[in-house]
Amino acid sequence: MTVIAVDGPAASGKGTIARALAAHFGLPWLDTGLLYRAVGVSVLRADGDPDDPVDALAGCDFPDILLDDPELRSETAGTYASRVSVHPVVRAALIERQKAFADQPGGAVLDGRDIGTVIAPHAHAKLFVEASAEARADRRYRDEVQDNPDADRAAILADIEARDRRDSERASAPLKRADDADLLDTTNLTISAAVQRAIALVEARTGKR
Repeated sequence: MTVIAVDGPAASGKGTIARALAAHFGLPWLDTGLLYRAVGVSVLRADGDPDDPVDALAGCDFPDILLDDPELRSETAGTYASRVSVHPVVRAALIERQKAFADQPGGAVLDGRDIGTVIAPHAHAKLFVEASAEARADRRYRDEVQDNPDADRAAILADIEARDRRDSERASAPLKRADDADLLDTTNLTISAAVQRAIALVEARTGKR
């Protein structure tokens, strides 16, 4: 059994790296951020307030099919996800689902913000993926401008910095590097280089190739 935890802030590359690790080691992968995005989108569609714990908790009762909805990948969904995730009741409602995925036979790869510290502190390998806010804003801008020529890089940067503050300062399961997590800074790395470095770090921790 091999459990791999990949944590980090928005647009750091953790999702791409986690997906690549899952493919390389033949493990199932869960983007836990999608669960919170689903809650956020549920609140949005219900005209609820993501800053209200009652509305946010109601959004946790979403159908599994919502996880395949393209809207979950939008900037708005990401912002709502960051806002609903500050509520302890939301994190409590989703935590068992994540832990069950991590503890399935054979292991798994999970990425998020509290995998190595809360969901799977027993993970055999832990990565904390980071990049400068400027680099992450550039990545998001390049993605968004393809569909929206009027995309505002300054607004994207401001949103990323606001999300970093919410995620790091929330009382329940804040974003932070686990004491035994390997740091992977992707600021100046290509996707390929970042993935190869991640594989090497996991192999060094687990002895698996």
